[in-house]
Amino acid sequence: MADVLVLVEARLRDALGEPDARAAVTFLGTDRFEVLRFRAGTEEPPAAKASGASGAAGTGDGGPDGLVRYATLGMSARPMAEPTAAFADPVAGPRAELLLTVRSGLADTDKVLRALTVLAASPQVEGVVVAPGASLDLGAPLWPGAPFSSVLAGEPGGLVPDLELDSPLDPVRFLPLLPMTPNEAAWKRVHGAAALQERWLRFGTDLRDPLRAPVRLDD
Repeated sequence: MADVLVLVEARLRDALGEPDARAAVTFLGTDRFEVLRFRAGTEEPPAAKASGASGAAGTGDGGPDGLVRYATLGMSARPMAEPTAAFADPVAGPRAELLLTVRSGLADTDKVLRALTVLAASPQVEGVVVAPGASLDLGAPLWPGAPFSSVLAGEPGGLVPDLELDSPLDPVRFLPLLPMTPNEAAWKRVHGAAALQERWLRFGTDLRDPLRAPVRLDD
């Protein structure tokens, strides 16, 4: 499966440019998971922020007005299997990697490394399928002092196009992660992912702001 990861990294580089840092974590009994960091020099329009989609990366240095993107590498080495499946198919099944984009220079977001690798390992460790609309809860801040302890998996294709693989392998989808405050996560469990995303759009929530306040949920 190493060839899959070579293709995945090439797709990330094509879409986001060259990473300026990378780190790896290996959990007991799992594969190796990496996180690549990419810098972008320009902000995105509010609609893109709220939907989790965005255009191509800029060419700046990712300063206080820029963006920093984190992408997992390793989750797609194996297909995900439904937890109720009698056995895990080693070839067929959905594959994905995770993307997180935040405004740089406002918080110590580089400490998100372990959180992202925990999420990327969850299909192997917990037997879950990560798909658009899914909530992933860490039970701890995404990075030190973060007001978020969970994320919403957004729709793929906006930032990094799906990577088609030779049959019978499913394509690799690159899922944007949208950080949620505890109140937002609780509200989403009741009303659904689409309703929460509509509320973010309605109130112009900057989902790239690592220090943002929760969206209004009382009307």
